[in-house]
Parts: sequence; structure tokens; C-alpha cells
Amino acid sequence: MFLRAIGRPLLARVKQTTGIVGLDVVPNARAVLINLYTKTLKEIEAVPQDEGYRKAVESFTRHRLTVCEEEEEWEKIEERIGCGQVEELIEEAQDELKLIEKMIEWDPWGVPDDYECEIIENDAPIPKHVPRHVPGPLPAEFYQTLEAVQTKRVEPSGAPAVASGESRSTA
Repeated sequence: MFLRAIGRPLLARVKQTTGIVGLDVVPNARAVLINLYTKTLKEIEAVPQDEGYRKAVESFTRHRLTVCEEEEEWEKIEERIGCGQVEELIEEAQDELKLIEKMIEWDPWGVPDDYECEIIENDAPIPKHVPRHVPGPLPAEFYQTLEAVQTKRVEPSGAPAVASGESRSTA
């Protein structure tokens, strides 16, 4: 019992560096992540429930929070989440919180039902430097195959099968 309660934290591997310039090691990364993810789930509740942004944020945040609660070691958290080091996850979570704040301020889902968008039609010719994609005509074999498929016509048993891009004629 003593070893589990006292010895385990002492035996845990300590990260020396992230290997990323300007990104310092966070010794209590798990606790920080749990706090950030919990705060994110609380903040996202201000976004309407049926919005895709809220659904996406809640989904990946719940998953990451569950991983952080289940795993004690930073290596296991990084491995299971698979999106970088715990320090990067902390930065990501902090950025998401800032974005939630901005999204609430901008209110992109608050478009009134009676809002009409102005449609601008422009019949100006396409400039010569802009490539135009005009598909070429399909080969006659395509139409023959299409007709055969639509009418369920069966080829004579001696006729060889034609693969895509091949020609039936033998030169």
C-alpha cells in the first residue's frame, strides 16, 4: 500500500524537455488538461445545442477528458489521444477556450430566419488566363455499354469481356 500511494509518483518518468522551442514542460499536465477540458465543456454550453461546432467540441473534449481521467501517466495520455504532446494539448485546449469566447461574441448561428442573402449574378466573360474545364465527348463504347446495362442485354458467350479503357475492336 505504501509503495502505491507514495512510491508510484516518485517512480513516474519525468519529462525533461518537449523538444519544441518555446514550449516548456508542464509537470502537472494531466491536472491542467482535466481542468481545461472541464472548463471547455462548461463554456461550450453557451453555444446552441444543435450547432455543429458545439457537437464537435463536446465530442472530442469529452473523449480527451475521459482519457485524462483514466490514465495517470503523461505518456499514456499522449499515446491514447494521439494528437501530440500533453503540452501541445494544453495549448490546444487554451486556444479552444479563446475560440469559444470569440464564437459566442460573433454569434455566427444567430442569422434571422427572414434574412435574405443578395445574389449577385455576373455574366462577365471568363478571363483567358483562367483555365476552363470543358469535358470532352465520351467514346461510343460508353453509350453501347450503358445501353446494354439498361436493357440487360447479354453478350454472346464467345465474346471476350471488355475492361475499362480497352477497345473491342482488334486492329
